[in-house]
Amino acid sequence: MDSEGASSVQYDRWNEDNINLNVEASQSTVMRLYNRVCVGSTGMAVKVAGALAALVSIYIIGYVTGYYVHRC
Repeated sequence: MDSEGASSVQYDRWNEDNINLNVEASQSTVMRLYNRVCVGSTGMAVKVAGALAALVSIYIIGYVTGYYVHRC
């Protein structure tokens, strides 16, 4: 057995220098916009504002509907 030959095998395919970790450059515009608006503290603010807008719109729809139903 030749143990010296087995230990001299090079794995160029797994070389860390050849790995492209630049994920930001390969993302589409939609994904970059999603990451900016929907993730992190900005995303939390957008979600809170959206929930508040939904509640206010439901309140207004209910108020107008109740007004016309009970207008007698």
